[in-house]
Amino acid sequence: MIPDSAFVCDSNEGMEEQLKAGPRIRFLGYGACALAGCLWGTGFYFGRLALNEMSVEWMVLYRFAFASLGMLPVMLFHGGGRLRLSWAEARILLIAALFGVPIQFLLQFHGLVRTTVSHASLMVGAMPVMLAVAATLFAGEKLDWLGWVALCGSTVGAALVTLGGSRTAAGREVPTLAGDLMVIVSLFVALAWILLSKKLMETHRPPVVTAYTILSGAAMLAVWVLGPWLVSPLTHGQAQPPPFANVSATAWMALGISGLLCTATTTLLWNWGIHHVPASRAGVFLNIEPAMGSFLGVELLGEHLGPFAWVGGALILAAAVALTTHGHEPEPAVILE
Repeated sequence: MIPDSAFVCDSNEGMEEQLKAGPRIRFLGYGACALAGCLWGTGFYFGRLALNEMSVEWMVLYRFAFASLGMLPVMLFHGGGRLRLSWAEARILLIAALFGVPIQFLLQFHGLVRTTVSHASLMVGAMPVMLAVAATLFAGEKLDWLGWVALCGSTVGAALVTLGGSRTAAGREVPTLAGDLMVIVSLFVALAWILLSKKLMETHRPPVVTAYTILSGAAMLAVWVLGPWLVSPLTHGQAQPPPFANVSATAWMALGISGLLCTATTTLLWNWGIHHVPASRAGVFLNIEPAMGSFLGVELLGEHLGPFAWVGGALILAAAVALTTHGHEPEPAVILE
């Protein structure tokens, strides 16, 4: 078993094998990021189903309870789940967990209840450019002109897809500035989580880093949500009890899918993917999320898809193909298999 350290080839033969595996690993890395984007795109839809029956805090807590269950096999069977961290690395992991779970998700879904699924998806469409800029400024990555054109084209495509829903069904809520701003702020928080996680994965296995981040963040979230309810008998305050008996099977199914697929599986796929490809290039696949979310939002909100939506989808696909088939980015400095 390879330890949590950089992989070094001691022979010319080993170096040749590593170089041959480079394009295949990059292809799998891009594929993992693309699949993560597809699954993430369903998160707003399933979140909305659960929010019909409970508050944001309880919905997010239940979601991460399911996600934590999905992380347990990783902890138990992937290298024994051991993660040896220095004090500095432990601090980075806790900050990443705080940003990536309670702060990001509570902000994002409080924004969702104040806006529409289509608008929330549109806000997420700005994430790839934000990630590319941050990776260039803070992570030392470089993106050529084709990469920037592809990222901008992908973001324009996401906007077109989202705006392709021509109208909202009568009786549905309208987007608000406060809701849109909360979603935007959550994107900056997610950006910090991505870059901090990538730093940890330079010297530690992506699945184990992912598991520790989600479990740590879920514990912080549990303290935040359960704390007022647990101490309410002592403070004589009023706190909402956990919704359970009156929650429908549809909501439980939405929560399970949100936790196991939209959170645990996607985070594993994304962290593995950006470990093997530059985050600035992988960011284009985040635009699959608003594209997918807007299509589901159309079904949820009863909107129509116009020609702009199809043009937008073509732009997103073209950007993904351009980034993954052209250019030669440097190999990741750390390869952990």
